[in-house]
Amino acid sequence: MSIKVRLLLSYMAMLIVPLILFILAAIIIGVAFIGDMKSVYHGEFRHGNFIKEVIEKQDAVFADIQTKATKAPESLLDPNVAGELENLLETVKMGLVIRKGSELPYISERLSGSSILQSLPGYINKGEDSQDMKKTSDNWYWYRQHDFMFTDGTRGSAFVITDINFVQKYLHKYSFLLIGSLFFILMLTNGVLTYLVSRSIIRPLKKLKQAAEQIREGNLDSEVGVHTRDEIGELSIAFEQMRHRLKESVEMQLQYEENRKELLSNISHDLKTPVTSIKGYVEGILDGVAGPDKLDKYLQTIYAKTVDMDRMIDELFLFSKLDLKKLSFHFETIEWVPYLEDLMEEAQFDMEKKGFSFSLDLGAADRSVKVSADREKMKRVLTNIWENAVKYADKEYKAIRVALIVREKQIIIEIEDNGQGISQDALPYVFDRFYRADLSRNSLTGGSGLGLAIAKQIILEHGGAISAESVEGEGTRISITLPVAETMSKARGQTDR
Repeated sequence: MSIKVRLLLSYMAMLIVPLILFILAAIIIGVAFIGDMKSVYHGEFRHGNFIKEVIEKQDAVFADIQTKATKAPESLLDPNVAGELENLLETVKMGLVIRKGSELPYISERLSGSSILQSLPGYINKGEDSQDMKKTSDNWYWYRQHDFMFTDGTRGSAFVITDINFVQKYLHKYSFLLIGSLFFILMLTNGVLTYLVSRSIIRPLKKLKQAAEQIREGNLDSEVGVHTRDEIGELSIAFEQMRHRLKESVEMQLQYEENRKELLSNISHDLKTPVTSIKGYVEGILDGVAGPDKLDKYLQTIYAKTVDMDRMIDELFLFSKLDLKKLSFHFETIEWVPYLEDLMEEAQFDMEKKGFSFSLDLGAADRSVKVSADREKMKRVLTNIWENAVKYADKEYKAIRVALIVREKQIIIEIEDNGQGISQDALPYVFDRFYRADLSRNSLTGGSGLGLAIAKQIILEHGGAISAESVEGEGTRISITLPVAETMSKARGQTDR
């Protein structure tokens, strides 16, 4: 669930949950209020709505007073009649007051001495009863008034009065409880929901912070343990990917540094050997050690060593450009069989001079097969492999066989020799930069160790693959796989898009 949806739901819950809880609290407080009100009144209330029963009882007594005032008003002055009415009013916590003229011939005992007696309203007689609330010096009173005439023509009034100060007390009490419960519910609900929502956000952020601190300290192995399905989860995935990339970058940087150190060591060793040799021969010439018969040999040796050094520097420069992706390729569609035949024909003379049997096996290959390739770069690849085979030839009969296999979407070029082979331990590393199976680095098989690494880089740029198989003491087979021209074009088009 996203943080946006989570916050929206929490906002809705902050409105709905307090409302529901407040309604429940109001019902409970209302029930308690009604219970306290019931305790104030006397009598039995069989129905749930006791307020309605109080009003009905009060109405019944008042209706009886109205009847008596109409038919026999003097009966209201009878203590027995008034007493009966008072007993009925007592159950609803009310009192009776009868006024005749300006005198009060009957006052309920519960109202005796009450301040309301001095504040009773005058005779109105508008044809209907009146009711109101009145505030005296000490209490609030509710009264209901009925005006009538005695038989002697004296004005009379009957009052039903109740002290409602207790109602005010309970209203204050329960209003405070209601407001307090509302405040508590809001605080509790908002607090709990805020805590739950913030915890679901803050805890993953703390883990991200810890992971960032680990990375700051250089520890790139500490995983980000956040698996939520929200924006923070997406951030955690991106952070974890960044950590992986950073770790790979650091490891690659360390590998580059190691390669740089190895390169410096290799260059120092490989250059020092011919330089030392050249220095020795030059000193021999300067000291006059070399006679006329040896001078030419010394100069030839110096020249050969210089050529080796020049070639070594060229290979280092080429590999550096390949490694940095700064070497441009000029691809063109080549008819592969004629290209391969021309290339081998060019190398044939030199191979025969070195005593090698150099052959091409086309088998059932289609002569019209075409490959999109850079002519010069592919020449470099094949030449490096042939020269590598020449270096490690150790038999009297020396042979290099080139075979071509054409498949539906690719061609395979196999270069096989019968040299000394490569050990199974060294085989996985023959295409690594600066690696040489010949650890002795003698003058016959020495070199930069970049020949096969350069070949691999070039083949990869052509969208192909290169691999090696070898049996120690029997020979080595290098296999190059290249896509045919149409497949190569499609692959390039998809890459461009």
